Amino acid sequence: MKNGAWRLDRLLSYTLVNILIALRPAAAADTDPDTAADFVQHYQRAYAQGRDLIPGPILPLDTFSIATRLDLQTIRPQSALTGTGFVALDGTIVKLAGAQGCLSIEAVEFTGLRTTCAMVSLAGMTATLNEAEVGAGNAFPCHVFGNAPGTPTVHYAECFFVEDGAVRSLSETLISRGLAFAARDGAGRPVFPEYAKAEEQARRDKAGIWANAYFVHPYGARFRANLSTN
Repeated sequence: MKNGAWRLDRLLSYTLVNILIALRPAAAADTDPDTAADFVQHYQRAYAQGRDLIPGPILPLDTFSIATRLDLQTIRPQSALTGTGFVALDGTIVKLAGAQGCLSIEAVEFTGLRTTCAMVSLAGMTATLNEAEVGAGNAFPCHVFGNAPGTPTVHYAECFFVEDGAVRSLSETLISRGLAFAARDGAGRPVFPEYAKAEEQARRDKAGIWANAYFVHPYGARFRANLSTN
């Protein structure tokens, strides 16, 4: 195994164990969040149970705007909430438009640990955020496609960071590492075709979740029935 892949596996294993420990004391309750830490655990606990509390967009997003009228906003991440969403320091939530997290709670083996696909996705978002923040200086440029009404505000966006001198999207990084999947519309078409290619490469490389021989892609009847994953 290459050193980079080995370090990533160690980081993901460490993050996964920490999340499991953090969620364990509150596993028996599902109370409304009173503090910032409760807010994060409320979302993470639901995700660990296979529920994404971050709503999907009501209307289709104008994803072409990222190429025709790029408008970057600086967002400072605070903590991962789901496999493809995080809360910013200002209390707003960012849901990545190009990636789909895993919500399956069926048992899988990951880096020698017995866990679930949802937990791998959540740990992957947490670890990748922490890793990306080193190059981003804890401030990501994000292109916002739209917002959800209500409180807290939800931005549907694509965020970027610099890795080894190259600009990477957070969505594509998660997908290429086998920690999330290319987001698709209701007809099964990838929102960003290049992310579908990254997903296919991750599948061939047996990266992340794809290392499980019997893993089934989350797109299908279960995906279409749960609009929160769109």
